[in-house]
Amino acid sequence: MKTRSTRKEDVARRWYVVDASGKVLGRLATWVAGVLRGKHKPTYTPHIDTGDFVVIINAEKVKLTGPKDDKKIYHRHTGWQGHILQRTAGEIRQRKPEDLLKSAVRGMVPRGPLGRAMLGKLKIYAGPEHPHAAQKPETLSV
Repeated sequence: MKTRSTRKEDVARRWYVVDASGKVLGRLATWVAGVLRGKHKPTYTPHIDTGDFVVIINAEKVKLTGPKDDKKIYHRHTGWQGHILQRTAGEIRQRKPEDLLKSAVRGMVPRGPLGRAMLGKLKIYAGPEHPHAAQKPETLSV
């Protein structure tokens, strides 16, 4: 009996749609990160991108538990000395709600080129509409 490693050419990718309305941010992000990595497939290989495409709709309706809208702070550095920008989760939700989910999923995929390739398969939209109907995405219940 031999152990076969999955090759890049053998990966069959599927498209999934996830509705984020009413879902808790962290729990949704862990599930989506697992699908992007391919951990739900029997052909999962850690060093190869075997994951599927995920389209998240209604990102503006994602839920945060407790007082995190006002107390959770996201930091960003502009590159200039002393220019660290701080925004709360509520401010990010008002400006660009997709960034909340993208930041949460980014922390759950590997660092480096492999993780960036996995994040490239993540499509996030604030409202209920998305332009990926041609790919015939399946609904993924989280």
